[in-house]
Amino acid sequence: MAEFTMELNDEQKEVRDWLHGFAADVIRPAAAEWDEREETPWPVIQEAAKVGIYSLDFYAQQYFDPTGLGIPMAMEELFWGDAGIALSIVGTGLAAVGVLANGTEEQIGTWIPQMYGDANDVKVAAFCSSEPDAGSDVASMRTRAVYDEAKDEWVINGTKTWATNGGIANVHVVVAVVDPELGSKGHASFIIPPGTEGLSQGQKFKKHGIRASHTAEVILDNVRVPGSCLLGGKEKLDERLARAREKAKQGGERVKNAAMATFEASRPAVGAMAVGTARAAYEVALDYAKTREQFGRPIIDNQGVAFQLADMRTSIDAARLLVWRASWMAVNGKPFTAAEGSMSKLFASETAKKVTAQAIQILGGNGYTREYPVERMHRDAAIYTIFEGTSEIQRLVIARTLSGTPIR
Repeated sequence: MAEFTMELNDEQKEVRDWLHGFAADVIRPAAAEWDEREETPWPVIQEAAKVGIYSLDFYAQQYFDPTGLGIPMAMEELFWGDAGIALSIVGTGLAAVGVLANGTEEQIGTWIPQMYGDANDVKVAAFCSSEPDAGSDVASMRTRAVYDEAKDEWVINGTKTWATNGGIANVHVVVAVVDPELGSKGHASFIIPPGTEGLSQGQKFKKHGIRASHTAEVILDNVRVPGSCLLGGKEKLDERLARAREKAKQGGERVKNAAMATFEASRPAVGAMAVGTARAAYEVALDYAKTREQFGRPIIDNQGVAFQLADMRTSIDAARLLVWRASWMAVNGKPFTAAEGSMSKLFASETAKKVTAQAIQILGGNGYTREYPVERMHRDAAIYTIFEGTSEIQRLVIARTLSGTPIR
């Protein structure tokens, strides 16, 4: 087990500085343009692929960092550059985590490389869980997957929404209901290979923030996939469903579902994204406060501004520590007995919203214009309290974990 430390080792520092340089030199200069265009920044993703940031190897190295700090460190630096572009670069990772969390070794080796492509022909992937009537309430999911035993195929029908890279992805990972009577315990995840008939993009959403990241509906109309596309395989699914039915009869123990397994693994990473955005806004506000003069002195000399900056920095550091703790616990197999993953995501997300709003206030009228990046950062920060479990859901998870009440 890796010892917990608040100090990055030399190798991690080197990676951090490399990522920071890419974020400063490539992502930031392109941020305003792609925010205005509201399009996937393919040229930036390709640049990330050329230097090795957008690749299976890079994310595998960070994912398997024994300290657990590789992924949160990477997320913080990239999102410090710009949240919308960074999400376009890392959005494939959620689908990859879905395969890693639920797939067999063969499925991992087959499908994850196809999610990324290569530097000459970059691809993206999409994780599709949310539905028009089933966001945080995964038990209300309606997308159905029915097994056709004669052909060893699964037939999937339904509509997914809020899917990052939805419809433009090379590989889609779709969560569907296989046993409606079991509620959220009757779900499974499926790979939808590229070019599969019946999958199409629905509405593309025009968003308040993270506008360089593609978000859309995914429509599944009699989509047929081979039995080998069921993540984990049929035997494992049947065993899990049998246990869930038995537990349901006994009225007890919780069984994880495919979507929740993915979200639990990714929540500290989302917290790290929020830390990166908050840190970026704080740094802009700090620099501005040091150089902007009013009444013959820099505005940072005024306690009203200085105290805000002090609170901003304190909250950012506290959020990072919660993220690092949860990430270290996860990689070392320590259970989230107090919902530490949700704690990290909740606190970091709320911190990002608050800090970016304070940054606008410190910049005054300038902060409200697009001449300065803090207004974009504030728009971007709103998403952290919404996606992969709203702040209200995180509080519910924490409260029910502490009380011992089952979480559906």
